[in-house]
Amino acid sequence: MINPFMAEAIEEAKKALKKDEVPVGAVIVKDDKIIARAHNLRETENQATYHAEILCIQEACNKLGTWRLDDCDLYVTLEPCPMCAGAIINARIRSVYFGAFDPKGGACGSVIDLFRGSSFNHTPVLYAGIMEEECEKVLKDFFKRLR
Repeated sequence: MINPFMAEAIEEAKKALKKDEVPVGAVIVKDDKIIARAHNLRETENQATYHAEILCIQEACNKLGTWRLDDCDLYVTLEPCPMCAGAIINARIRSVYFGAFDPKGGACGSVIDLFRGSSFNHTPVLYAGIMEEECEKVLKDFFKRLR
């Protein structure tokens, strides 16, 4: 089933793909409207923290004029890493929807789960495997091309 917001995140991932970045895309939604979108720029900008989620959170905070995104939802094509999961918690994002699981670096259940069973002051609602096959395909095509 196609989720229109995840489909937009996939379009962001494809932008990263064209830049030879690991193709991860994200969008933040408030009141059923996309207010921020981003894709990985780690290689392009030589910045370790330029993950799609971080850049998307920064854009949403700037647009709304607040660091509290408690009435916002994040759609991202790959399971967030520990850094991004921490930023999601700190931004108070209401819900996280991700596509592909990351068995080597995922912090939402694959390697560690920072959202469930934790003592953090905020816990987003998590939805995993949204348009999983489509999200995986973009990633697999990228890594196949590298080999």
